[in-house]
Amino acid sequence: MNIEVLIRNEVAKAVNTLYQAEIDAAQVQTQMTRKEFEGDWTVVVFPFLKLSKKGPEQTAEELGNYLIAKVNEILKFNVVKGFLNLVVSDQYWINVLTKAFNNQQFGSISDAANAPLYMVEYSSPNTNKPLHLGHIRNNLLGFSIAEILKANGNKVVKTNIVNDRGIHICKSMVAWLHSGKNETPESSGKKGDHLVGEYYVKFDQQYKKEIAELEAKGMSKEAAEANAPSMIKTREMLLQWEANDPEVRALWQKMNTWVYKGFDVTYRNLGVNFDKIYYESDTYTIGRDEVLRGLKEGVFTRREDGSVWVDLTNEGLDEKILLRSDGTSVYMTQDIGTAKLRYQDYPIDHMVYVVGNEQNYHFKVLSIILDKLGFQWGKDLYHFSYGMVELPQGKMKSREGTVVDADDLIEGMIDVARKTSEELGKLDEYDETEKENIYRMIALGALKYFILKVDPKKTMLFNPEESIDFNGNTGPFIQYTYARIQSVLRKAKDAGILWESNNLPAQLEPKELELIKRISNFPDVVKEAGQNHSPALIANYCYELVKEYNQFYHEFTILKESELAKKSLRLVLSETVARVIRNGMLLLGIECPERM
Repeated sequence: MNIEVLIRNEVAKAVNTLYQAEIDAAQVQTQMTRKEFEGDWTVVVFPFLKLSKKGPEQTAEELGNYLIAKVNEILKFNVVKGFLNLVVSDQYWINVLTKAFNNQQFGSISDAANAPLYMVEYSSPNTNKPLHLGHIRNNLLGFSIAEILKANGNKVVKTNIVNDRGIHICKSMVAWLHSGKNETPESSGKKGDHLVGEYYVKFDQQYKKEIAELEAKGMSKEAAEANAPSMIKTREMLLQWEANDPEVRALWQKMNTWVYKGFDVTYRNLGVNFDKIYYESDTYTIGRDEVLRGLKEGVFTRREDGSVWVDLTNEGLDEKILLRSDGTSVYMTQDIGTAKLRYQDYPIDHMVYVVGNEQNYHFKVLSIILDKLGFQWGKDLYHFSYGMVELPQGKMKSREGTVVDADDLIEGMIDVARKTSEELGKLDEYDETEKENIYRMIALGALKYFILKVDPKKTMLFNPEESIDFNGNTGPFIQYTYARIQSVLRKAKDAGILWESNNLPAQLEPKELELIKRISNFPDVVKEAGQNHSPALIANYCYELVKEYNQFYHEFTILKESELAKKSLRLVLSETVARVIRNGMLLLGIECPERM
């Protein structure tokens, strides 16, 4: 039994025995003892004073004496005002270490037959541009949340909805027809998603030029935006697409195929994947049919121009368009269709949308609309709303081309990792293939950790130089500690040293004890990270564990320790810490090199 649970249960029994009062163990307040006081766990005594009818110190003393008599794991106690500090025996902590050491999947829960099914949606790219830094945060958060949910014993389906149709897609197509001269990824030597993204930027440049020309002729800005030739062509192309015009559809399929091949490379390089990919072109018609059903049933209304709307003023929101006057769909229409299709495909218990906080309103509306359409799961959708990524110079804008491209960023990080490692000379004896693999692990570890260690709710400022720093609260620092431990374990094996959990000393040094306490917290951190959908909790736990281990490493000898039981303990500790680091970092999608 977890020591905290044991203490709460025994304190509840003590109150019953000493003061003839029934309390629930969940009402007992416990916390880890503050470092300036002696103890492992602290019981807050103040809530029991009405029951004991005594002062806080006397009540704490009575509870402490009861626990000493009844609980073998509690060695001694001390009282500080209304706080009862309990010292847990070394044997208890040695048992904790032994269980962790013998459990390869320590921190994770095996899938149960009746475990709930979570569907986690992330990435959700548009096929008019390559993935950028904002997409990286989304992908890393989504992938990590899915892995953390799995570690908590849940069934998980990782899914992606590709926004492959709509006015924005047509913009790239119009620009390619206007100035592409049949350029292809093969003829240009460019990744397909990069090539299509360039035409999206070119469209915006041409569109702004046309608007300026019309305004110069006396047209209002709003009228100029609506009547610019490029925009007229784009709206016409969207109508042709929805009418299944064969030429438009053929161009759409060709350019989207270029983009998908590019996306696949980026996803593979980033180390994320999906169990199921949905496409807006397949789901928007389902959504449109649902909107028309809602219109027929009186849930929605049609305006004079033919557009369909939903009135959400009674819900404290406003009116939302669902179909344009020309009959074309909007994002909301697609999301309605995708949601219905997913619940047909899978027995989903929990649906998690990993989407930036700029879409908070959108998901409030989606939940209400699905409920109005009669879907029981409408109100249960969970929008994991995270903060945007900003650069030192401000927000990124895809249409203006002012983004940090994901592929360029990954390559740049690998270059920095290569340069830094070469300067340190730590990989000199490895062959080029092994070196490049380690450079890639270090680079992605730096990138992923820098992004995931930040509270996901917060807007974050991305600074590439800080992210690749090999010191402090960084991915490479944690990876290096893991590699250091592996080096110690290899040297022990080479020297013929054996270490087992059944040959450990009866007493622990303070640093050894602190390290075991850190290890013991890992399952609780994984559980909390799952409840809060927060990879940051895992990331910062790994950093604190590594800091603690490095202090231990510098303070104590391991391989040169003459006392066999102590040497065995320190090797068991080292191996267990390494496993926790590896398991924790894998929940963030980060690999740890065996050598660095």
